Amino acid sequence: MDKLVLMVFAFLVVGSVTAQTVINAPSGRVAIVADGNSPDPDDLGGTAVSIALLKATGLENRLVHYSHSCDLVRVDRISEAAEYERHAMMQTACDGTARRWGGFDNLTFFDAKWQLDETIKDLSNAINASSEKDPLWIIEAGEPDIIGFALEASLKEKLQFVKVITHHPANDDAGDFYKWQDILDFGIEEVRISDQNINLKVDQSQWNWAMNHPDHRIQFVWLMGKMAEIDNVVKFQKGKWDCSDAGMVLYWITGANVNKGLQQGSVAVVKTLLEGGISKKN
Repeated sequence: MDKLVLMVFAFLVVGSVTAQTVINAPSGRVAIVADGNSPDPDDLGGTAVSIALLKATGLENRLVHYSHSCDLVRVDRISEAAEYERHAMMQTACDGTARRWGGFDNLTFFDAKWQLDETIKDLSNAINASSEKDPLWIIEAGEPDIIGFALEASLKEKLQFVKVITHHPANDDAGDFYKWQDILDFGIEEVRISDQNINLKVDQSQWNWAMNHPDHRIQFVWLMGKMAEIDNVVKFQKGKWDCSDAGMVLYWITGANVNKGLQQGSVAVVKTLLEGGISKKN
């Protein structure tokens, strides 16, 4: 579909104010670069929710690149063995969600660290396919190094058609090879939204609806977030169900900075969209 305009009635709690969410993605394609092999495991839930949301809203064909484990230099806070385990879990979050929800058969989910050259080439190809009418929106769900390497490898005249969505400075300047200013210096468009942890890193009880859901696809999404909650590398995920990076996907599918996308995601919106997606014939 060239332009999807799907009205979904999702109630967002903002004080006592409710709003209507409009699924109206801007023109162009989307690429997602996540980490998850780093000390923070929230990309497990964020990845599952992001992939499921794209399918649930009929936008799965717009996803042209997904890579994970983009933290290229291991830090001492995570052991070599634990990081190896994270790579496997992130690949499961990608492939398992995609298989269960369907619609991603033509997409390869790359391990950025273990498939570095292939990942950079794939994202660079997506950049080179961009035009004014068909831009590429890159969601920065991890360190910026892969994005920087891909921009460096791409045709310079195409960079004006690249937009990078970010929600947290912890990602922006965490790179080992590129900092955020380096990314901006390529001439891409910065699309910055508010911290999505505010409403999407929540007490795990807010996701009990998914744990007990009759549909296996939603149960699987919950399981990926639970894997992060029981992580024994970091302590800040304990008791939390975190899909904060998926807030950038919500922002894009609801319009981004073109069609007044949803600036602050919430569990209520995620629930409504996912359940709306499984109610359709797939």
